[in-house]
Amino acid sequence: MTDGVTLVLGAGGVVGHAWHAGVLAGVLEGTDWDARQAGVVIGTSAGSMVAALLRAGIGPADLVARATGGQVSTEARRVLEAAGMAGPPPGPPGPPRPKGFRPASVGMVGRAAAAPWRFRPGLLLAGALPRGEVDPGYAGLLGRLFRSGWPPVPMWLNAVRLRDGQRVTFGKDADAGGDVGAAVAASCAIPGYYAPVTVAGEEYVDGGAHSPTNADLAADGPGLVVVSSPMSVGRGALRPRPELLGRLTHRAALQREVARLRRAGRTVVTFQPGAEDLAVMGGGANALDAGRRDRVARQARESTLRRLGSPRLRESLAALH
Repeated sequence: MTDGVTLVLGAGGVVGHAWHAGVLAGVLEGTDWDARQAGVVIGTSAGSMVAALLRAGIGPADLVARATGGQVSTEARRVLEAAGMAGPPPGPPGPPRPKGFRPASVGMVGRAAAAPWRFRPGLLLAGALPRGEVDPGYAGLLGRLFRSGWPPVPMWLNAVRLRDGQRVTFGKDADAGGDVGAAVAASCAIPGYYAPVTVAGEEYVDGGAHSPTNADLAADGPGLVVVSSPMSVGRGALRPRPELLGRLTHRAALQREVARLRRAGRTVVTFQPGAEDLAVMGGGANALDAGRRDRVARQARESTLRRLGSPRLRESLAALH
């Protein structure tokens, strides 16, 4: 176990899951550091699924194999078969026909109206959208990987409490309740698409509504902070264009979180999509496009390996060893 590393895995849907797989595989090949060794793993939405797979013993090479339709290792196949998850992850089902436009959480919208200078746009949107109706069932299946309870090594999974917009971190907040499967499903419940997930009597939606990465939580984790952020954009792809608006907003949120961590003396390394990655990932509307998984995972691995050729970056990652 690498106690000195906090790994942060952000939101991003099916495409974001594939991005994480490629990044972590690239880091393993380029530095010999296996993400399963992280002292703390912080996951949000798609990142919560990858966090759970890592803590279940599924390594980066196997994550890429699942994303690209390759053959997983004997060890990974044994773990996945025991949980009834041997096949590749399915894509999300098509959305049902919308039924009215009543906000999912009048309380969340009310809080936004009362203090708009303090409320996050993602939370306002999550409260204002109608309740989703698609069952986030596959995410919940990851609970089968943890039949004896939460893993002994820290895994913090983020969701948003629907009634008031409060972030809840399963695995960290003592009063959150719920098993791993419920926590992953709650963290992945995209507002307006997936149905809210009930855990211990409370309804939850996607933790990305609070922050695409929730990297600020890394202040409570160990040493070096490594962030994989599929919803933002790297410095090399900042040429202004309309489709980048959302990514630039997410980049700004991540920069604020990273700045706070660095002021606290932490070394932070972020992996964000560059121009070549974005060409494969597409716009935000493609986040649930399972047909992009293969190309995104391969591209993320290649771009990560290229970045790791930078002596400055490798110096920042020295704590991995």
